Amino acid sequence: MSGLFPGFLILSAAMFSVGAAGVLVRRNPLVVFMCIELMLNSANLALITYARYTHTMAGQVFALIVIAVAASEVVVGLALITGVYRSGRHLDLDELSEMSE
Repeated sequence: MSGLFPGFLILSAAMFSVGAAGVLVRRNPLVVFMCIELMLNSANLALITYARYTHTMAGQVFALIVIAVAASEVVVGLALITGVYRSGRHLDLDELSEMSE
């Protein structure tokens, strides 16, 4: 099992890097949310890998907390995106600095 430990952490780091690059490069809010979800899932993979390596349940507990935070973030974010889209404004993160019309 210890042979897989570095592989999962390398995969987690690669996933996090792709998500971070997507957040920094993309301007579409939906793509940014998908990249944030990718970053949170990579953190979950690292947490569960460490929990499996140390034979504790702490990683799974923290992963469940991260999943709950990610779900609430998606609900609030998609509600904001839907509100902006329905108001007829262009969905560009650079132009959406304020919520007023």
